[in-house]
Amino acid sequence: MQHIILRLFATVAVIFALGGCATLPSGKADPSDRFERVNRSVYSFNRAIDHAVLRPVARTYVKITPAPARRSITNFLSNLDYPVTIVNDFLQGKIHHGFSDVGRFGVNTVVGIGGLFDPATRWGLEKHNEDFGLTLARWGVRSGPYLMLPILGPSTVRDAPARVADRFLTPTAYLNNTGLEVGLFFVKAVDGRSRVLDMDSLIDSAYDPYAFVRTAWLQRREYQVHGGTAPDIMVPEEDGEPKAPEDDSGPAVPRPAVPEPPVAEPSVP
Repeated sequence: MQHIILRLFATVAVIFALGGCATLPSGKADPSDRFERVNRSVYSFNRAIDHAVLRPVARTYVKITPAPARRSITNFLSNLDYPVTIVNDFLQGKIHHGFSDVGRFGVNTVVGIGGLFDPATRWGLEKHNEDFGLTLARWGVRSGPYLMLPILGPSTVRDAPARVADRFLTPTAYLNNTGLEVGLFFVKAVDGRSRVLDMDSLIDSAYDPYAFVRTAWLQRREYQVHGGTAPDIMVPEEDGEPKAPEDDSGPAVPRPAVPEPPVAEPSVP
């Protein structure tokens, strides 16, 4: 695993070197995106990998794999990472959710055959989605500037290091088997990508795909931070520039539908 980390750091170094040459459509960075030049370079890197490898593989996966099998794989991967949600439930003081999620994890692991099936939902145990980035947000830590991470996709200065803490809450962190870890990461990436293939045309048709992805991701993150009650937030217009709602009495502001990806997945470019 160490050689993979070293290669990733080398890639990041090259991207940062190239980032100084990137140009901004408006000539100046967005206030919420202080590192926009570098972020755009990383986004282009991620997009190239996605179009060359991940998207074709995801399309093939959907084409050859029956829907029930794909659903079981998604269930298994979600259950595998569910301890992240459980621990962060308790860290946020959501005791009821914490115990409910312990029950959900136990039911799906035992009755659901390792998480391949989801009997817990049928039994009324609601699924939640928490991570350490959300925990820090609810402890009062500000998000900081937007970051586009190589391979991993959209994040912020607050959320990027929080991924490390979440990593140690997953069973896969203790496998001591590099091949198996890489294999699981790739399966998660393909599974997550296959579930957002329908968004490709929306992103590709945007005036500025990078700005669209940034705005949609930040919007969804704010929605998560506020527990499902979104504040007035910026949404992209056709020219890629954000626009705020005029007033509270005006028409509802359309929000791009952003499917919920697994925790450690590459972003949709």
